[in-house]
Amino acid sequence: MGNRALMRLFLLPFAVVYAGVALLRNKLYDWGIFTSVQFNIPVISIGNLSAGGTGKTPHIEYLIKQLLQQQLTVATLSRGYKRRTSGFLLASAQSNALQIGDEPLQLKTKFPDVTVAVGENRAAAIRQIMAQQPNVAVILLDDAFQHRRVKPGLSILLTDYHHLFTQDLPLPAGRLREPACGYRRAQVIVVTKCPPQLTAAQQQAIITEINPLPHQAIFFSYLTYGNPHHISHPAQQTTLNRQTAVLLVCAIANPQPLLQYVQARAGYTETLFFADHHYFTPANLEQTSQKFHQLPATNKIILTTEKDAMRWLLLTAEPALHNLPLYYLPVNVAFFEPYDHLLQQKLQQCLNNTL
Repeated sequence: MGNRALMRLFLLPFAVVYAGVALLRNKLYDWGIFTSVQFNIPVISIGNLSAGGTGKTPHIEYLIKQLLQQQLTVATLSRGYKRRTSGFLLASAQSNALQIGDEPLQLKTKFPDVTVAVGENRAAAIRQIMAQQPNVAVILLDDAFQHRRVKPGLSILLTDYHHLFTQDLPLPAGRLREPACGYRRAQVIVVTKCPPQLTAAQQQAIITEINPLPHQAIFFSYLTYGNPHHISHPAQQTTLNRQTAVLLVCAIANPQPLLQYVQARAGYTETLFFADHHYFTPANLEQTSQKFHQLPATNKIILTTEKDAMRWLLLTAEPALHNLPLYYLPVNVAFFEPYDHLLQQKLQQCLNNTL
């Protein structure tokens, strides 16, 4: 038995206790002892059972694009994980990651006309959005699958193809925030980060493993990447090729899919990984600079994620940030056919039920 298996075995009793508390909490909501609030506006929840790493932000961006195509006024709401503020805040063009968090800032940067809000109390925050932005037609709740105080019109559960919730355990023995049976609350389950070559037979095997309930639909998505953009001059782009050496620097929950993508395209790759949502310091910038200059190549760049770029930009006063070839890699989500069309139908049903 390996060290990892021994550690999971040791942590299993704690996971049983954690799971029991989570189950009791959910039952109190199911029995009506704890009450959920429902709003007369379409509310779509996007979340996961695991502790991060399922690709929520690109899926939220996908939903925003779909809703904007219908000329709807969209708002997003999250707690603003690891921000240094508290309470309800609306993002503005002057907001930074410390104030609202990196993911909300990324959304506001890419969609300046979308209302982006943060607030720990989701129910109270929705009321404030509706009061301050009365034209908002639909609200997307980010990372809200366990937030049962608000009852969404559509609940979308994400699970990573490489770490399906069916093969995981509750914290701390595994990565699940609640027992796997919680998946029953979702109307849509999206298997994310799939290989682009995923076959229909492989999809069916996953559907069989998850064993969806009659009211549930399972969709499959994969990530696509654009050309890297310079962090200080976003209009300046480059490409990855076998003549390029890359120092991949990121602080995300699961960097492995990104690392595999870069390794398949760059001639040489080194990494510098930090904890998820880590706020980069001037010392980190110096560390990055030193490691970059040690790369055994003349044609080389530093590559980071869009989410990380939001935190790197807190160091704009540091000249080294602008002098280094630091690029971020845009990421988008795409759905296998016919799931793209079917998900749009689910969105429309939610809108029709409340608009």
